[in-house]
Amino acid sequence: MAGARNTMPGAGREAGHSVGTAVSVVDAHGVVVAWSPETERLTGVVADDAIGRCVGRLLAHPEVILGSPVFTDPGRREEGWSGIVGLRRGDGPPRDVYLRVRPLTERGGVVRWLVTATEMTAVPSWPMNGAGVQALLTGAPIGIAVRDTDLRCTWVNDALALQDGIPREKRLGRRLTEVLPGPEAESVESVMRLVLRSGKPQVDHEYRAWIPTRPQQEHAFSTSFFRLDDADGRTLGVCAMSVDVTDRQRARERLAVLSEASTRIGTTLEVMRTGQELADLAVARIADYVSVDLAESIAEGEDSLARLGSTNGRVPAFRRAGVASVHDGAPESIWSRGETVSVPSPSPFTEVLASGESHLEPVLNTARGAWLDGDQERLDKIGRYGMHSLMIVPIHARGAVLGVAVFVRMADSVPFEKEDLRLAEELVARAALSLDNARRYVRERTAALALQRNLLPGRLVGGVAVEVASRYVPADTEHGVGGDWFDVIPLSGARVALVVGDVVGHGINAAATMGRLRAAVHTLANMELCPDELLAHLDDTISRLGVEDGGIPDRAAAESGATCLYAVYDPATRRCTMARAGHPPPVVVSPQGGVSIPDLPAGLPLGVGPASFESVEVELPEGCVVAFYTDGLVETRDQDIDAGIRRLGTALARPDRPLDELCTAAFDTLPSRALDDDATLLLARPRSLPPSQIAIWDLPSDPAVVGQARALATAQLTEWGLEGLVAATELIVSELVTNAVRHGAGPITLRLIRHEVLVCEVTDTSDSVPRLRHARPTDEGGRGLFLVAQLASRRGTRNSPAGKTVWAEQEINPPAS
Repeated sequence: MAGARNTMPGAGREAGHSVGTAVSVVDAHGVVVAWSPETERLTGVVADDAIGRCVGRLLAHPEVILGSPVFTDPGRREEGWSGIVGLRRGDGPPRDVYLRVRPLTERGGVVRWLVTATEMTAVPSWPMNGAGVQALLTGAPIGIAVRDTDLRCTWVNDALALQDGIPREKRLGRRLTEVLPGPEAESVESVMRLVLRSGKPQVDHEYRAWIPTRPQQEHAFSTSFFRLDDADGRTLGVCAMSVDVTDRQRARERLAVLSEASTRIGTTLEVMRTGQELADLAVARIADYVSVDLAESIAEGEDSLARLGSTNGRVPAFRRAGVASVHDGAPESIWSRGETVSVPSPSPFTEVLASGESHLEPVLNTARGAWLDGDQERLDKIGRYGMHSLMIVPIHARGAVLGVAVFVRMADSVPFEKEDLRLAEELVARAALSLDNARRYVRERTAALALQRNLLPGRLVGGVAVEVASRYVPADTEHGVGGDWFDVIPLSGARVALVVGDVVGHGINAAATMGRLRAAVHTLANMELCPDELLAHLDDTISRLGVEDGGIPDRAAAESGATCLYAVYDPATRRCTMARAGHPPPVVVSPQGGVSIPDLPAGLPLGVGPASFESVEVELPEGCVVAFYTDGLVETRDQDIDAGIRRLGTALARPDRPLDELCTAAFDTLPSRALDDDATLLLARPRSLPPSQIAIWDLPSDPAVVGQARALATAQLTEWGLEGLVAATELIVSELVTNAVRHGAGPITLRLIRHEVLVCEVTDTSDSVPRLRHARPTDEGGRGLFLVAQLASRRGTRNSPAGKTVWAEQEINPPAS
């Protein structure tokens, strides 16, 4: 090719280098065979003069390169060479350039060399050759790659290739999306672009990828990025340091699944439901299709239990308790939930039942003569949905096998491994205990659990104000419903409402009335009424219900009255305001175990006639326990209510014990015979907000104070590390304080509370309630509360004997839009 002009106009782009890189090709004898226009510009030598010449004549010190083992030892040829050399110029002194030399092997074993040169102004200023770089290449325990501003790889060490199986020559000059296409690589490149723009390092960015050397398993990588700048502050590229965290990620996912299982499996003492919970949890986390089959005696909650297995060629009958799939409706299943299941014999199913050992079949054997031979219905499902990997896990409990759980992967999912089997066994073991408990207690507790699920709150949340626990046992065990209810209702300002009520009678009618009263309490609580006002409104409600349903004989007794105790606790002051309507008083157990009963006026029961109610405020000490209950817990045929309250106080005199244990201890004092009335217990352990989470200021009623209020709020949010909420909070504070100055009277109080949310409260002595309005385009005002409503997640007003408080809440960690 000597004498021919081969300028390779696209060589730089094809090799993966950025524009401005000089590219040439040299044969095995060191003779130039190709010369790009960019090389002409860098060297000052045109292609006609360069092609055919020995490349050594163009270097100021050719021995630096030619003496390298890369050119003298064929075994090290693939390493290539890079470094800084002097390049002769036809019109001046040598110029230092950053040179890269990589082998190009053609058919027949002919070797050529791809040579790229970059001016030193365009490459990093640190030495990329010598012993230091060699040590980094071979000795670094983490993968390191350097990319230019176009995100093309310019340098990489050996550890990275060992991580993901991508050789250096395939990676150099290419972007990550060209090597590992997909959304994960695009996400990584987005992070690198952010680092290039901002200069802020990004640490521990995790992404997943399928690597060529191990395509059967998805790998997770943790990568940190930082920008590379030269001495003059110019951006040269970005460095990525990567660690394979697949094992860590799988362990984390396994713990997450098991943690989720503890809350999602065994939520009820009902056998079939527990089986379905196991199937629902396992799908998409372990398998594509899951079925849970239990012996019919277990599914029906019978007491007898024997080890299952084949006896004289017969297998016990099974019932499908749970089935789930990544496909809607689980079309892969031959049997629906609740149907009787046929177990083939002999098969892995019968082997698992007889031995109690799990069966793992990474590649499902459907060949002729295998256990599936002759089971055409199963074979059709396997072929139609691409089922290819199988696990069968026995469901053990207390030395017996209750049934089997089947896990299947389909289509493009990777085959099961031993790690998957271990996770499946742990999940099934957790479910087995719940299944056996359900079998043991299903008949005795079905009615009570049905009431708890459908009529009472499924989960009590006391927020930062209280720790709560509850227990309810209905007197009507036949139907499992009654007239008792309890609730814990979050209010503004981190406060919480605690309510216990009891409709006269029990059974379906009492439960229906209870449901309506509970809904009414929720509505009235959201109106931020004081306890005595709330009970007055609730009294009107139950009286109206009695009038509306007075023509229905079956409801007359149930709606003849109800009792209720309503309390509001403020963790900022540790003060609890409560009122009662004919209900037993609360019991307060001090941290030392002393039992006291607040002096709280009894009031008349709800719905029996005109009544008034009185609120009392008490301070609750740190570490105390407050018990709210119904008379069914403390009043029996042979014991009056005062003796029952003393009995309850004695059972609760260990306030340091967990609340659930105290609930159990209280109910253990009841007689073993059937209850005469529904019994309910709601325990609360009050918490307090530390002063560091509360900021309060008294302000004069002066328009000039608005700016001061904004400044105070801004400084407090900065101290709390909530700078992201400053702008919205300033506007909220400004509008609320302005309204208090304009429409209120007397001094103004501004309070900020930081707990699960950020609360802004402005209190004045006026009892006028601000009204949200939509101002007309020509109006000069009237948009304040409208703006507050747009910025806050919740807002409202509550009245007190001293005036009113207007409040607004903001999410501290708002969900991404």
